[in-house]
Amino acid sequence: MAQEGRPGYSPWLIAISVMLATFMEVLDTSVASVALPHIAGSLSATVDESTWVLTGYLISNAIVLPSTDWLSSFFGRKRYQIISIGAFAAASALCGAATSLPLLVLARVIQGAAGGGLQPVSQAILLESFPREKHGQAMAVFGLGIILAPLIGPTLGGWITDSYSWRWVFYINIPISIAAVLMIQAFVEDPPYARRTKDLPIDYIGLAFLALWLGTLQTILDKGQEADWFGSHWISWFTAVSILSMVAFVVHELRTAHPLVDLRVLRNRNLAVGCFMIGLIGIVIYGTVTLLPLFLQDLLGYTAYDSGLALSPRGVGALISLIIVGPLVGKIDSRVLIAGGIVVRALSLFMLGALNLQMGIWNIIWPNIINGFANGFLFVPLTTLTVATLSNEEMGRGTGLYNLTRNLGASFGISIVTTLLVRGQQLHQDLMAGHLTNANPAFAQLRQKLIGIFASHAIGLPLQRAYAMIYGTLRQQDSLWAYVHDFRLLAILSLFCIPFLLLFRKGATRRERIALH
Repeated sequence: MAQEGRPGYSPWLIAISVMLATFMEVLDTSVASVALPHIAGSLSATVDESTWVLTGYLISNAIVLPSTDWLSSFFGRKRYQIISIGAFAAASALCGAATSLPLLVLARVIQGAAGGGLQPVSQAILLESFPREKHGQAMAVFGLGIILAPLIGPTLGGWITDSYSWRWVFYINIPISIAAVLMIQAFVEDPPYARRTKDLPIDYIGLAFLALWLGTLQTILDKGQEADWFGSHWISWFTAVSILSMVAFVVHELRTAHPLVDLRVLRNRNLAVGCFMIGLIGIVIYGTVTLLPLFLQDLLGYTAYDSGLALSPRGVGALISLIIVGPLVGKIDSRVLIAGGIVVRALSLFMLGALNLQMGIWNIIWPNIINGFANGFLFVPLTTLTVATLSNEEMGRGTGLYNLTRNLGASFGISIVTTLLVRGQQLHQDLMAGHLTNANPAFAQLRQKLIGIFASHAIGLPLQRAYAMIYGTLRQQDSLWAYVHDFRLLAILSLFCIPFLLLFRKGATRRERIALH
């Protein structure tokens, strides 16, 4: 370091270096999703079996996230980041060359473990490289990668898969990884507190409990709806194991002298509140990202690629807000900025909650632009406020836990909205089917009209075809109402976050203000 705690190179060079790898890692969580049918067909597997390509990645990623600070201390932060990128590239090559589904899943598990530390380490490096008054700008750069990558992922993955092969979805990571390693080697330096700690003991017990807890939890969230939740015995057993291992992990980490994850850092009120809030916001953001493509493809007949294009304007809104919000952080109370972002997001979700089957493309584009615009006002000031009272030494621990809760919120959000969607379709179908009786003149008139149309065109089985057409319309309507209610529920959950803003402390603690001067 040029000076104690100051980088020897421009913070913007450092930002580009670390964000290159982070963008790649976040992109990989979504880019493979649209290629699953192609992967299944190529490797002689069912589409359900191929979803382990996503699940395996998420499980290993979640396990590594909270232990990032310990891994950084064990290897040294710069060395750990280079090792992670190298392992990510090697696993990507193995994914692209996989000849069977088990080999591909194994490679994805390695890839997820290698990529797990990239987000929190990059975030910690960015926050340390920029002075505190420019933390808003640093988090705007970080937010650019975290927010835009999941939006670009499905469209990019669809284009690569259609134009070349699903294998290039993974091969494309290799040149990006090489560029990231070269830039980090050249521009990133470890401050004294982030260098390798010699003879650091390994917390094997904590690692075992952590892997058991997050592994079972992520599996439950990913496969719960498919397995009918607690109607399945294995879901019940996994839930029990997950709860017990979580309790054992927390107790062990609080009692051991050298914990894998230092949970004591959660005594910092801003960090604790920020982790809770980013979990809730993660549910809303990823719930929305999950529902919209399904709506466009299931009810409006869009292809995966076309739905990605229709949703891409959200990135325009996010980009505009990130440019605006970076300079505002530090000048306007971050709690006010977050509240504004929450209200704007809720507005966009209520707009999506008014969709119907006759709307035009602009009824999708405008709510998406507004939705994306809200992201910058949520992500940047929330992250800045969460770490505002952490010392530099605590930054790595805090960012690891913060990113873990965001990812868990994403998993909960995806699981909740898909479950509510299926159950909502069933509920609305039962309610509407009760009106399709001979006692309903409108139903009887429609049935007779359809029978007449089929009979006049000499189409066989006119009665059965009339019922089939009516049932198809019923399925469309029950699905529409399920989507509408999901969007409105996410809007209400978004507004539910506002009262928790009052729990934040506004800025740095007295001790840190003295240290800064």
